[in-house]
Amino acid sequence: MNFNFDFVRRRKWWYALSLLIIIPGLIAMVLNWPSPLNFGIDFTGGNIIQVQFDQPVTASQVREVLGGLNLGNSSIQAAGNNEFLIRTTEINEEQTDQVISALRDKLGQLDLKRNEKVGATIGRELTIKGIEAMAIAWVLMVIYITIRFEFLSGLAAILALIHDVLVTVGLFAIFRWEVDSTFVAAILTIIGYSINDTIVIFDRIRENLRLRRKETIEELVNRSINQTLTRSINTVLTVIIALLALMLLGGETTRTFALAMLIGTISGAYSSIFTASPIWIELRIFSRERHRQAASKAATKAKTRKATSH
Repeated sequence: MNFNFDFVRRRKWWYALSLLIIIPGLIAMVLNWPSPLNFGIDFTGGNIIQVQFDQPVTASQVREVLGGLNLGNSSIQAAGNNEFLIRTTEINEEQTDQVISALRDKLGQLDLKRNEKVGATIGRELTIKGIEAMAIAWVLMVIYITIRFEFLSGLAAILALIHDVLVTVGLFAIFRWEVDSTFVAAILTIIGYSINDTIVIFDRIRENLRLRRKETIEELVNRSINQTLTRSINTVLTVIIALLALMLLGGETTRTFALAMLIGTISGAYSSIFTASPIWIELRIFSRERHRQAASKAATKAKTRKATSH
């Protein structure tokens, strides 16, 4: 299928659309500081309760019991045959006894295998390691794209990735969706997906530059995006279908990961088409203007020195 959309000429509209999501997200994070996101117990600490029932029990049944104790947002993970790992907000010993009693009364006899409090240290370390991993990935991506294409392409790609991260984090901040340890994994996965889509488009731009006809750089970029549009649409739709299935059928344990991935995948496809290449054009124009001004200043200084010497 051949497309002929003019993406580049309307690039300021695409920038504005991105800012309509990013700016409210940043404002939400500032207003909720020092808790810019709704951090789960993986980051804030809490209690871990591991129980094994003598009879078949489902996670939804366990969640229903916890909901009656205002602990419905707890993380519930199957850990074996009728065995569950329950992560709650920090509760005292009396509240823990109430949880165990409620589970035993409504779901039958159980064996308490583990009951301990955990701090937020692991969550902080996970956040720091995640940020470090993201920074290292961005640096390596810039180096790789600079070698394969040019530095401006690498810079444009990283700005598009920052766009995807800010969109995903911003929506989680606005709607106060709970963030757990899988959110960090989702962000890193989004970066990998988005950069792959962007590189495909940049690769086509490079090929078209070699065969450049009598067309402007804007026309060439438009042609390149349109040539890869079918591939981009097919890829993102395939991923979205899988993520929707994971969100609907995967249960509470994978819901945060699937939601973050869904937002990031859509944002990544959008930024690859509407953001990365237009930003590359802006950087290219800015770079050429800087070189032109530098050359003009150098020529002016040369004329001045020549006139002074005479």
